[in-house]
Amino acid sequence: MRRITHHINVSLDGRICGPNGEFDWTTMGPEHSAYSRAIQPAGSSLLYGRVVWGWMSSYWPHADEVSTDPHDRAYAPLWRATPKVVASRTLDTVDAENTVLVRSVDEIAALEGDFVLMGGGELAGALTAACLVDRLSIIVHPVVLGGDHALLPGAGRSAFTLRESRVLDGSAVLSMYDRA
Repeated sequence: MRRITHHINVSLDGRICGPNGEFDWTTMGPEHSAYSRAIQPAGSSLLYGRVVWGWMSSYWPHADEVSTDPHDRAYAPLWRATPKVVASRTLDTVDAENTVLVRSVDEIAALEGDFVLMGGGELAGALTAACLVDRLSIIVHPVVLGGDHALLPGAGRSAFTLRESRVLDGSAVLSMYDRA
């Protein structure tokens, strides 16, 4: 059986990055950091689209060696140890341990296990449209970004039920929804 949780940070206007692709607007306090680690249950895999994979694979393999941030130092070993799946029609290979490359939504649908899709608008929209996203984990930050980078582009109408909502670190709101 396969279960996909889409975990994403968004702005008040539902954008996943700034108009020019910036991702410098999120806040990461201790509660948000703890939640980011807890969302990945033991035995689960991380799922990425090409763009987010590029960001993550360029930073997390050695983040705990170059950063003094407590979140980075705690999350980097977890990131390295977690199996990863990268969905891309354009990459030829992924040069990372514990990582496999898939080409399509159909290949993802054939996978078994628990997956946490980290970020990624296009892939998240396609997986939601195909009814493959079982849970949404959305952290809304108090900023308006504008631009075209919507939360779930192309997803179409999809029904979810609120499972939990709470404030993290006094500023961001976590809401979790299960597919209805």
